[in-house]
Amino acid sequence: MVDNKKSTPTTAVKYGQSILYAAAQAIQEMSDALSSNFEKAVVTLSERSQSGRIVVSGMGKAGYIGMKLSATLASIGYPSFFLHPADAIHGDLGRVGSADTIIILSHSGETSEISRLLPRLKEFGVSIISITASAASFLGIHSEVVLEIGKISEAGPLGLAPTTSTSVMLALSDALAMTLIHHRGFSREEFAIFHPGGDLGRALLTVEELMRTGDAHCIVPKDMMTRDVLHAISSTRGRPGAAAIVNENGELIGVFTDGNLRRCLESNATFLEQPIIEVASLQPKTITRSQLATEAAHIIGSLQIDQLIVVDDLNHPIGLVDIQDLLSHGMIKPRE
Repeated sequence: MVDNKKSTPTTAVKYGQSILYAAAQAIQEMSDALSSNFEKAVVTLSERSQSGRIVVSGMGKAGYIGMKLSATLASIGYPSFFLHPADAIHGDLGRVGSADTIIILSHSGETSEISRLLPRLKEFGVSIISITASAASFLGIHSEVVLEIGKISEAGPLGLAPTTSTSVMLALSDALAMTLIHHRGFSREEFAIFHPGGDLGRALLTVEELMRTGDAHCIVPKDMMTRDVLHAISSTRGRPGAAAIVNENGELIGVFTDGNLRRCLESNATFLEQPIIEVASLQPKTITRSQLATEAAHIIGSLQIDQLIVVDDLNHPIGLVDIQDLLSHGMIKPRE
């Protein structure tokens, strides 16, 4: 019978807290009981993924956790896909090869679809890692590596819907994926390769991927007349509105921008016939190619400038970050 009694805000909060506490406590208990099998799973996945893929499978709510695990693995450079057990035993098993490793999630370890699938996987020579309550379950017995989560009581008034068990599976899956990153030494640059779009892609974009180079970057010698520099800027592809000024050794010593031009027009009638170094801004703010584009956006925004010169280790200008490029990538807001 459904209980139609209305909960007060206070009792609702307390009940919600009890559900969260149950999940947190179960995760803590699993963490304390984590065994050497976890390390074995990490090593197995690291070694076998060099020649095969990581297949993830699970029924029901455990399957949804498996989908998330597979997506996380793919995002950190481990080729992975999710295989539904019911689809597997009706033809999709052909997707799996002997070099692959399969991670199967099941609280009970006795699900009929998974039980039917396991003998076929063993015949294929697939390495099986399970996330389940007990190594003594049918799934556990047929796995090379078992990550036991223990028998978990589900939170909630009925104690039937998967709640605490899926929370534990999710936490363990994330721990497994993040330990793989640590084990492999996965770099920020590698991570960026698999996340080219959206907020994450923008956050990981480097200056080198954004900067203007070659004929899109105007570089002039310090003794060039300002008139000729203006012509060089206007002739540069993309019209960046700035020129990097270098000395005899090719080192950056100044920059000339639209701001410099406006100031000269207001107060210097003869600037066109002067060497560019005399009317330029000296010791300009710079950035390196390996820094994040978000850092360039911060510098441009805080200094209220439109261009930022990119230099190498010898202080040679190698590129230009323009505010328009940051705007087009949504990394900076238009100025009012």
